[in-house]
Amino acid sequence: MSDPQEKLNALRSIFQQMGSVLVAYSGGVDSAFVLAVATETLGPERVLGVTGVSESLAPYERNEAAEIAQQIGARHRELRTDELSDENYLSNPANRCYFCKSELFSKLLPLARAEGLAVVVDGSNADDVGDYRPGMQAGHERGVRSPLQEAGLTKPEIRFLAQARGLPIWDKPAAPCLSSRIPYGQRVTPEKLRQIGEAELYLRGLDLRNVRVRHHDEVARIEVPRADMARLLDDGVAEGIVQKLKSLGFRHVTLDLQGFRSGSLNESLVGQSAIPLSVVRR
Repeated sequence: MSDPQEKLNALRSIFQQMGSVLVAYSGGVDSAFVLAVATETLGPERVLGVTGVSESLAPYERNEAAEIAQQIGARHRELRTDELSDENYLSNPANRCYFCKSELFSKLLPLARAEGLAVVVDGSNADDVGDYRPGMQAGHERGVRSPLQEAGLTKPEIRFLAQARGLPIWDKPAAPCLSSRIPYGQRVTPEKLRQIGEAELYLRGLDLRNVRVRHHDEVARIEVPRADMARLLDDGVAEGIVQKLKSLGFRHVTLDLQGFRSGSLNESLVGQSAIPLSVVRR
């Protein structure tokens, strides 16, 4: 099956077979598309989108998730998660996401039962298959289903269909949790997450869509697309960035000349056992 419309019809059939769903809803385009199609197919009374909220979720992502759910017309709820109480997560191993998703799904499953919803689903798509996704393993172990994968929908197809149905975040860049800005093996702390979140919020205020602030202890390493670099070096702009990030506790502020690379901290994993090369291409 290669026609996106046929895959969309297959996705609707999957939801009809499920009967009712709780959507692990981050506010990204994949989970938003799942929430939208499920709500359209089953009706809002049989669908609930739930966003896990903790220090690792940027406040601006939290707000946008709520706004998009409202625009979709979907029921939406926030659920406090506590992955920062898990030493497995705090120690920041390469499979950190496994422990985060384990915490999330351990709370979503009983919530689904309490709400009378038959299946917990996530937004993993067909392009994620075969990639290094420890969070997906946590879902598979707990019976969480991935309807986008089951329908064979790829990321470009999801963006195409999301745009066609008027989903305003159809072209939203990937937005992993703030902990992904901390190199593996360096401890995750609420203070580091606060620094990253406030630094990125400031940079987003400069009209940057794709931006990461990588946390290297006293050093903030800023990644933006090369096309945006010149803007950051304009008179007054660079000084303002340095002043803001130093006020957050960084001693040095750097601009990565390689430019924005989603998942750039995964580059250190190449050659380690069980870590495929594809992980660095995200």
